[in-house]
Amino acid sequence: MLPVGDGHSIYWETSGNPSGKPALYLHGGPGGGLRPGYRSRFDPEKYLIIGFDQRGCGHSRPLATHDETTLATNTTQHLIADIEALRTHLGVPRWLVNGVSWGTTLALAYAQAHPSHVSAVVLAATSLSTPECVEWITETVGCLFPAEWEAFRSAAAPRPGQRLVDAYYDLLTSADPQVRIQAAAAWMAWEDAHVSMGSPYIRKEYDPEWRQVFATLVVHYWKNAGFLSPTALRDGMPTLHGIPGVLIQGKLDVSSPAGVAWDLHKAWPGSQFVLVDDEGHGGPKMIQAMTAAFTELA
Repeated sequence: MLPVGDGHSIYWETSGNPSGKPALYLHGGPGGGLRPGYRSRFDPEKYLIIGFDQRGCGHSRPLATHDETTLATNTTQHLIADIEALRTHLGVPRWLVNGVSWGTTLALAYAQAHPSHVSAVVLAATSLSTPECVEWITETVGCLFPAEWEAFRSAAAPRPGQRLVDAYYDLLTSADPQVRIQAAAAWMAWEDAHVSMGSPYIRKEYDPEWRQVFATLVVHYWKNAGFLSPTALRDGMPTLHGIPGVLIQGKLDVSSPAGVAWDLHKAWPGSQFVLVDDEGHGGPKMIQAMTAAFTELA
């Protein structure tokens, strides 16, 4: 555990070769938490594999659902500072940064803030948290899953003109614990609906505490557009010129359409764009593509 200020301590772990090339894994969500499967994507003889649980996700404490103060000190800028604190703590001069799903937003934001500390970037299922992307994933894409989206909308009971993400934020931060539980269940049902396209990793059953933490953090970050300006990451792409980059995307990913990664690829000279034809927001072929990228960059 590493104390990072504001009453937060983050869980971190290393594996592989202590003298290997440092590689940092950034998990998805926001709120998905650190799970052990990421380690198997790296060659443990060639890499020092580093993972950490982002603020409030479960291994790191306090939980995002602890109180409102906990959420107030959980932003992209705080996470970037946490990454730098971990890098300094471990004495790592430069590391490969790997982000998956929401982790791609965080990876890009970190790499653009500290390019001199990044040796390469590998992104999978690129997801930006711009207002446009949030509207797509919570409102527009409902046209592909009409029954599931109608249930999602109904559970939010939005006021006239209120965005669904804002309605869910009100529910997930309610003083009534039953309201929070029901809102988290409805949010996770919608997550399962849209992520299910071309992905084998859908789970209908979740630990209740994890479900509420996950939903609360996703909504907290999406309500605030990832705590970044709408064009910040696109505008910051020139800072990555000269840093090797690989963007891996599922062609069937309706949660994060491939066009987002493609646009970043075009703005990133020398980057590679890998499109996996028959997978969505994750899958074994995308994992194989990540492993191949790590082998090439080792």
